[in-house]
Amino acid sequence: MTSGLITFYAVGALIVIFALLVVTSRNTVHSILYLVADFLAVALLYATMNSMFVATIQILVYAGGIVVLYLFVVMLVKQKSESELASDPRRRNVIGGILAAAVLGALVVLGVSNAISPAAPSVNAPGGVENVAMALFTDYLIPFEVVSILLLVAMVGAIILARREI
Repeated sequence: MTSGLITFYAVGALIVIFALLVVTSRNTVHSILYLVADFLAVALLYATMNSMFVATIQILVYAGGIVVLYLFVVMLVKQKSESELASDPRRRNVIGGILAAAVLGALVVLGVSNAISPAAPSVNAPGGVENVAMALFTDYLIPFEVVSILLLVAMVGAIILARREI
């Protein structure tokens, strides 16, 4: 076994552990902090595969922006007490456990089949920074600008809706 493969499996195990902690944690803020650790471990996995651009975007967008949004929502929304959550009649623990086991089983089968016959790496990988930038700012410039305007409008709308009248 090479050291790269050992690192890959170790980081993969960290990702799985943090993901399990996200869904099993009773405290919502702790769950979000485990999610940050999970996103950082995914970025580390990208970095071990020499994809620094994707690792940086993973940290900036997910570990930075999305998790901050989750924290704001959690802090603004009133949480129910633990006794109210445990007595919720709509809660389906058995079905959720079966679905989670099915997804985990499918991922294990996919991982084992990929480990047995891995795909050959492409010589001209399209994920390089230069290729992404050229495609984004030439072929997809108009959609890129439309999405940025839509995000700006959504941000201004959220600020207006969240603003309190004095």
